[in-house]
Amino acid sequence: MAHLRSSRVAFFSSCLFIASTIGAMAGEYNLTVDSLTLDTGEFSRSSIGYKGSTEPTTLRFKEGEEVTINVTNNLPVSTSVHWHGLILPFKQDGVPGISFDGIEPGQTFTYRFPIVQSGTYWFHSHSGFQEPDGAYGAIIIEPKRREPFRYDREYVVQLTDAHPHSGDRIMRNLKMMPDYYNRQQRTFFDFLDYVKTDGFGAALTDRRDWGEMRMMPTDVEDLQGFTPLINSKGPAQNWTGLFKPGERVRLRFINSSAMTYFDVRIPGLKMTVVQADGNNVQPVPVDEFRIAVAETYDVIVQPTEDKAFTIFAESMARTAYARGTLATRQGMDAAVPELRSPPLLTMADMGMSHAGMDHASMNHDMPERSEMDHATMGHVNTPEERAPATHTMPDGTVMPGAKHGGVDHASMNHSMPEQNEMDHTAHQTMAQPTDPFYAPGSGLSPSAANGGRFLSYADLKAQKPLYTDREATREIELRLTGNMERYSWSINGVKYDDSDPIRLQYGERVRFKFVNETMMTHPMHLHGMWSILDNGNGAWDPVKHVISVAPGTTVYSETEVDAPGEWAFHCHLSYHAESGMFRKIVVEGGPSEQSATTTEGMEG
Repeated sequence: MAHLRSSRVAFFSSCLFIASTIGAMAGEYNLTVDSLTLDTGEFSRSSIGYKGSTEPTTLRFKEGEEVTINVTNNLPVSTSVHWHGLILPFKQDGVPGISFDGIEPGQTFTYRFPIVQSGTYWFHSHSGFQEPDGAYGAIIIEPKRREPFRYDREYVVQLTDAHPHSGDRIMRNLKMMPDYYNRQQRTFFDFLDYVKTDGFGAALTDRRDWGEMRMMPTDVEDLQGFTPLINSKGPAQNWTGLFKPGERVRLRFINSSAMTYFDVRIPGLKMTVVQADGNNVQPVPVDEFRIAVAETYDVIVQPTEDKAFTIFAESMARTAYARGTLATRQGMDAAVPELRSPPLLTMADMGMSHAGMDHASMNHDMPERSEMDHATMGHVNTPEERAPATHTMPDGTVMPGAKHGGVDHASMNHSMPEQNEMDHTAHQTMAQPTDPFYAPGSGLSPSAANGGRFLSYADLKAQKPLYTDREATREIELRLTGNMERYSWSINGVKYDDSDPIRLQYGERVRFKFVNETMMTHPMHLHGMWSILDNGNGAWDPVKHVISVAPGTTVYSETEVDAPGEWAFHCHLSYHAESGMFRKIVVEGGPSEQSATTTEGMEG
């Protein structure tokens, strides 16, 4: 009897284990895509949202789970859902024309894919301009194992740039007049101010130089006149997250904007960055960080006082701001900082200086020919210049690395033997002028308010390497090209409609060399595979799904080609991607299509 009883106990224990495993490993979710009206507190407009709400929907998954997501299209036009940053079979990626045909009005499409990661991500439509019109939400994936940091509560802080005009109207206006939305154009009075400070000759030369390039130093943002939102609430509506003094609060920042980079700070609170694009990084305490379009950053704050703190996110061009509040009670608020002076592009952002500058060779008015003299831009071209630097890792191992635009990371002390932390004291005073991810002398190089510490890409170190560190099998150069006057954007001087796919072989490791030949900052997003940002930290280089490339710079990333199928690769500025800064990636070889794609979506 005892043996029988123990057998029964074992049997029922096994049943309970199997049941709990099935419950944890499979989940079904339902989404509707709906036509709505958005109220920003400054204007109202027609919008798109999920599950009948303009407030961003948050989907919570668990690592190891197999998800089934039924998406029902209640719009009068076709739609799609792209699971941004998720590693999944390509036919579940949700890009019409590449992954699938789209979801027609009145139809339901069923996505099925495994969850093989954890962290903060987001989802959005990849159809037309539905994403700028409101079709986006958040994804939180709980890890299998305990996280390497502690927190008591969490909030999603989803940023966006809501505009009174629809996406289609914005695109038409930009094509008609590229500076249609530029509200910071220089005036005659600005010219007189320049004369007073630098003299008539310098002022006249500056105006002539920019005029010959048919651009303006205020061309930092293509789109202005928007209202930034936090979780669909405008500054006056004041989204609020509650806390108890002494709690550690995790804030999951997601930039779902169409076009806007934000500089984020919380006056009175230090932020500790613990994740970048869903991947754990070695903690970095900062006062401010810049979040590119489509990036995510997870930070932890610990307010100890019974008071309110303002979450302040101002656009990179200082034309508008999003504002929310952390407070101990609803209805509380704190002082809202004033917008800082807007930055101006410099000749460094164009990859050159005034000395010896040949404007005729720049071909800014030729969309099919946007080549610059890379030698004048500080880009590395020769094999000797591309020769990797060496980096001493925390365990004393010497690892091969690379140079960014002639910057030798080995000499920058990004990693020190037997030390996993940078010299932050030195970094606070030197980060801005020496940040390798901005051209020396750039007008966009960030600095924190009140002399605080601003996060640099160079600060990001993986908590644990995701891939074995190895040499790339080949390098692919992607020149980011464009013509502001014609509002035409491209890669290697070729628009998407005229391009051939980039073909990769399953199992290879590809090194992408991004050379930004334009005056705009481009957040480049590769679907389906990770991008390992080369920031000089060798095996600890961070793994991201978006790589931001500032004007006049060259940035490198590497990708383990481990996902067969067809993928999108594009600038995540909505109107740049639509205008041609987009490519299809075809990964050839690898597992059979049947095993690689799992179950395709079903319509019904």
